Amino acid sequence: MNENRSIFALDGITGMLIATVLLLSILVVLTILGIGAQNASATNFYDIKDEQSIKMISTENAKHLVDVK
Repeated sequence: MNENRSIFALDGITGMLIATVLLLSILVVLTILGIGAQNASATNFYDIKDEQSIKMISTENAKHLVDVK
């Protein structure tokens, strides 16, 4: 019964290291994707055209925003 125990089995140190590396790699990938999305959003400028005709409550206000890029 005690012959099957191993410190480097998947339920031991090796499994813990695999899980830790997997979680850290997921964290790194999501951080890089988040920074990329933030940079893309920060460099996307809008211009407001015909600002005198914008109403306070209207669904047509989105037509006044023009994407500069």
